[in-house]
Amino acid sequence: MDAENKVLLFLDKLKRKPMSKELDESLEESQTKPPARVIGAFTAIMIVVASMIGTGVFTTTGILLEQTPSAAAVLWAWLIGGVIAFFGALSYAELVSIYPKNGGEFQLLTKIFHPSVGFVAGWVSLIVGFSAPIAAAAIAFGAYLQAIFPNINATVCAISIIVLLSLAHAVKVTFGSALQNVFTIAKLIIVVIFIIGGLYLGDSNLIFSESPSSTWKHMIAPSFAVGLIYITYAYSGWNGSAYIAGEIRNPRRSVPLALALGTAIVTLVYIGLNVVFLSAAPVVELSGQVDVGAVAAKALFGQNAGRVLSGVISLLLVSSISAMIMAGPRVYQSMGTQYSSFRFLSKRKNGSGPYFAILLQAVISLLMLATASFDALLSYIGFTLSISAALTVIGVFVLRKRAPHADRPYKCWGYPLTPLIFIALSLWMVIFTVLEAPIVALWGLITVSVGLILYYLAKDSSDTSSST
Repeated sequence: MDAENKVLLFLDKLKRKPMSKELDESLEESQTKPPARVIGAFTAIMIVVASMIGTGVFTTTGILLEQTPSAAAVLWAWLIGGVIAFFGALSYAELVSIYPKNGGEFQLLTKIFHPSVGFVAGWVSLIVGFSAPIAAAAIAFGAYLQAIFPNINATVCAISIIVLLSLAHAVKVTFGSALQNVFTIAKLIIVVIFIIGGLYLGDSNLIFSESPSSTWKHMIAPSFAVGLIYITYAYSGWNGSAYIAGEIRNPRRSVPLALALGTAIVTLVYIGLNVVFLSAAPVVELSGQVDVGAVAAKALFGQNAGRVLSGVISLLLVSSISAMIMAGPRVYQSMGTQYSSFRFLSKRKNGSGPYFAILLQAVISLLMLATASFDALLSYIGFTLSISAALTVIGVFVLRKRAPHADRPYKCWGYPLTPLIFIALSLWMVIFTVLEAPIVALWGLITVSVGLILYYLAKDSSDTSSST
């Protein structure tokens, strides 16, 4: 091809709408060539619930009270966080109903915007979506276990649980997967029993005796917006079924149901739990306590009951860590199939998990565990995931404009207000985090920047390998 023809071809490409052809093809493919699907709607709901009920709800309130010393304001924060998660779930439900495949944000943002955006989202999933929460959950596991056995080393326990579960999932895919529903139902039963007992024994005056003006004063403070970042971490997982949409039966019905119903269930559970926590003891006794669930249990039920609950919570955290160790590597495995530089992440043997992907995730989790404090991890996770989730929800507007005639088995309830509120609240948290915690924001932006650099390196390598 001579130089003139090359220039004409380049100009012709510029005239086309970017990604529109690829988007239409991907939408058509997703609607005409569905993959094998073996997961039912109930399991999809349980995955959302299991992904959400973990470290955050049993640890976050104590940290929040350090910044916002108002029980009523903290309770409002949990309600606002639930609304944000629910609106996000409704928005994701529309996107996944159009493109029901595995991969979560990696697949969605690749198709909606550009492969670079999807790649960065996948990188964020590796670092922030799974590795950092695994580290945070392991830290909480060690803290709760130490509440039962004061002489043990919490850090050693945290390291051990990451290593053991990573090995188990790398060796055998089916390990623990059959027990996931059982663990989740057990979580709900234990939590409901705790809520009922706590509501009976607690003192609600510890929450509601404060004047409305005092509560409002705390809620409009910048620290309240930053505190919502912690809440965002606790609610993370509301998009859990989006990562496995390609394996869910009747995904255009089941995934929206799982996202919405699972998030609603967890929101009610979280509100109930925090009413119990905040009515169990004065703010000064709960403030700064990472194991706030254990502190509340001891105050309500006595020392022995508190130790029993600490043991139960530590076991529940094991199931949460296990679920993340199992789910996360599937995203990286998907990335490995599309980028030759990361093809090693997709390697697996008969019956095994993607062992290199699991190993990479475990190493990053252990590094974070060794170098970051628990509250720093929560801020970092919440800030970075808020950006990724907001960008994905913006995709609802993009697809409505770019692919108006695409088959939408589910349309986002309350559109355009629902996704707009989610985006606005996410940006509000992000802006105040930049102002109040610039170091956390800097680490989040560094993570995104590294992802972009890796994308261009992986892209160039893939282009080179495909042309040889």
